[in-house]
Amino acid sequence: MQHLKSFNYLPAECEQMQVICDGINRVYSSGLEESVQKFLESLGKLNRPYLTALEEKLLSLLEAEIAN
Repeated sequence: MQHLKSFNYLPAECEQMQVICDGINRVYSSGLEESVQKFLESLGKLNRPYLTALEEKLLSLLEAEIAN
């Protein structure tokens, strides 16, 4: 969370970024297909404190697939 403050995010935006990072960390592993790894890495590099509706759906789908 501390490093997010350098982006001048509001506290609520920092919390949202933490939620996004937690979701990415739950599903990321070296055993994933390369394209999925690259997608997750690109989400982690976004320069905004939110995901689009499509990005959220894709991350949720990956979380559901990994959980099974």
